[in-house]
Amino acid sequence: MISNQILQGTIDGLKSISRVELCVTDTEGKEVVSTSPNLSVVAKLARDFAKSPADSQEIQGYSYFKIYDETTPEYILIAGGTGEDVYMIGKMVAFQIQNLIIAYKERFDKDNFIKNLLLDNLLLVDIYSRAKKLHIALDAKRVVLIVEADDFKDSNVLETMRTHFGSNSNDFITAVDENDVIVVKEVEDFDYTREIEKTARAIVAALEKEGMANIHVAYGTAVGEIKEVSRSYKEAKMAMDVGKIFYGERQVVAYAQLGIGRLIYQLPMPLCKMFIKEIFGGKSPDEFDEETLTTILKFFENSLNVSETSRQLYIHRNTLVYRLDKLQKSTGLDLRIFEDAITFKIALMVVSYMKYMEKED
Repeated sequence: MISNQILQGTIDGLKSISRVELCVTDTEGKEVVSTSPNLSVVAKLARDFAKSPADSQEIQGYSYFKIYDETTPEYILIAGGTGEDVYMIGKMVAFQIQNLIIAYKERFDKDNFIKNLLLDNLLLVDIYSRAKKLHIALDAKRVVLIVEADDFKDSNVLETMRTHFGSNSNDFITAVDENDVIVVKEVEDFDYTREIEKTARAIVAALEKEGMANIHVAYGTAVGEIKEVSRSYKEAKMAMDVGKIFYGERQVVAYAQLGIGRLIYQLPMPLCKMFIKEIFGGKSPDEFDEETLTTILKFFENSLNVSETSRQLYIHRNTLVYRLDKLQKSTGLDLRIFEDAITFKIALMVVSYMKYMEKED
């Protein structure tokens, strides 16, 4: 069904061109949209016209037209005034709105199909039969992207996305819940990374330009058949979650580049707790003071280089060595030793994962 906003915008635009007042009602004569409050009086006659066999008629100095959804009248259009020009304009407006109904109905059918496809709600035979009916290619290569932004419910992210990125008829933009926009994008070949990365960056830029904040885009791997699109969607969802936990500074996250974060994300919670207890006893690495944590993170950033880390922290080399010695005494891990550093880094990631899962629960 066309939204009232789209209908209002359509008749406002057509009125500015034709200078003819227009009103659209339902078949019960209830006004849907109008360019003039004066037409609300004559709109009541639309109910009687809807019951007549005529497709168009002049009543009390106004032209009435039926707008069909297939064979059933969906709307009544009223054009303000009589005469050949007004009648012709009314016919053109009715034709335009009827084409909008067809276009939006087709988009709704495709949108509904894509949603069920992503959520694995279709049998294999239904996937192929419905895709053929909707003229959707069965063997095109596709990648699924997920888009999130702050205040998603309050901002028109979906419509913004469709405005900026909906021109390609082979791509689909939809939403399966209140938190994300999903883009099913067709790619030329399996060497898609550069193309999708460029698209993801363009999405971030477009939404930021519209005043939206904290935008994140995640995408899965390319699939070669329509039935596999849900797999790319699941990969993109995992990439979004893993990105939030471990790579919060990244606005774009690819499933194929999740690294060790993907492994930790799939660990059961009891195993995570056992690991933290084994390494640190009853203490958690996130209980260290801010100075210690900053030192650790900066030490990792500089590939365990003592001189570079002390320089960036604006402290003497001996001060950094003292902090590392103190950390070794409390944890038994010497971050200057690669194996201990890896253990500590993984522990920090496991703690981040545990905190995220507890928050979700």
